[in-house]
Amino acid sequence: MSEIINNRELKAMDPAKRKVILKQLFKDLHDGKNANEVRAHFDAFIGKITIDEIAGLEHVELAEGDLSVAEMQRIYSAHSAMFRGAIEDNFSTYGPEEQPGHPVHTFELENREIELLLQNRLQVHLEQFAEADSPEHINYLLEDCNLLYDIDKHYSRKENLIFPYLEKYGIYGPTTNMWRIDDFIRDGIKAAKQKLANYDGNKNTVIEEVQFVIREVSEMIYREENILFPMALQNFTEDEWVKIAHESDEIGYFLTAPTEEWKPARRQIDADAISEGYIKMETGILSLKQLELLLNHLPVDITFIDQNDVVRYFSHGKERIFARTKAVIGRTVQNCHPPRSVHVVEDLLRDFKSGKKDTEDFWIKIRDKFVYIRYFAVRDEDNQYIGTLEFTQNIDPIQALQGEKRILS
Repeated sequence: MSEIINNRELKAMDPAKRKVILKQLFKDLHDGKNANEVRAHFDAFIGKITIDEIAGLEHVELAEGDLSVAEMQRIYSAHSAMFRGAIEDNFSTYGPEEQPGHPVHTFELENREIELLLQNRLQVHLEQFAEADSPEHINYLLEDCNLLYDIDKHYSRKENLIFPYLEKYGIYGPTTNMWRIDDFIRDGIKAAKQKLANYDGNKNTVIEEVQFVIREVSEMIYREENILFPMALQNFTEDEWVKIAHESDEIGYFLTAPTEEWKPARRQIDADAISEGYIKMETGILSLKQLELLLNHLPVDITFIDQNDVVRYFSHGKERIFARTKAVIGRTVQNCHPPRSVHVVEDLLRDFKSGKKDTEDFWIKIRDKFVYIRYFAVRDEDNQYIGTLEFTQNIDPIQALQGEKRILS
């Protein structure tokens, strides 16, 4: 660091100089330098960091093919440790987050319940298991992990509702990193459940996995409340918060839920009126209302992205398989997927655009559903690629069919 740091007073330091130092500190952490030494440099030459500075840092991409999961976890933990206690208080001038029903208020209510779950149940039962790995203690710990696994709803709301708007304001780094950590946590809870459900007497592996989950979930609460939420409050408009609040119910909540609807001081967004105009197609004429109802009544989920990989439409059926919110409209499809699966999306789109493939199918088991996912390259009459159609269906009921049915029930 000596080649870029001088002894000028912090108050007089040029913002550009601070950014150079911060980028170098991040690089030092990535390169494996001692975290305590890096933090000492941070304290000496940066001291306090603002949300704007964190948002403005150019994100250093971590190639997952080049770094192990453990190495990525080390780097993210080092980032959090460097910022802990150093983020300047950033009080919102708008201040709606204290009102029940506001998305941030709900997120923080959930976080308090998560902390109670970690402290009063998971940690207690882990200590009991460490003393005696009896069937009773195994079951208690497994029940806790099963309950904690539903934290996916909390993280999904964040990923599908908060992240898209941050990206709209050009803020990508924190969202990419946080989504990766969310996935680490999901994987950790799942691994702990599997080890407990198929316990083979290896007590230490269970203890390490559950300790990892407790530590990372606690760290995520800190990241959310000291970095993510202040960053969102500083940038989002009231209208955007209203949209987020309205769409949160669709994904669901964890351990608690808003007890009342948030009513902003200025106004509620009026629902967009659907035009009663008609669309003439080659095989018929439908009103916009009819077309939307028709698509929403199909027993499948449909999503369309254009030739620039931007999400333009998704159907809104009664039972969606994957969470979709209106915030994804206008967002690139790459940013709608977890970072670790983006390469699959890129490969698929590359094959569609080049004409190498016209279709691709996947099938996966999701809880009680057997999900068939089909992708189609959409081409015009001149065979030019204009986008991709995603077609998702729960085929469990179809697989269960037997015999024939020829008359009405």
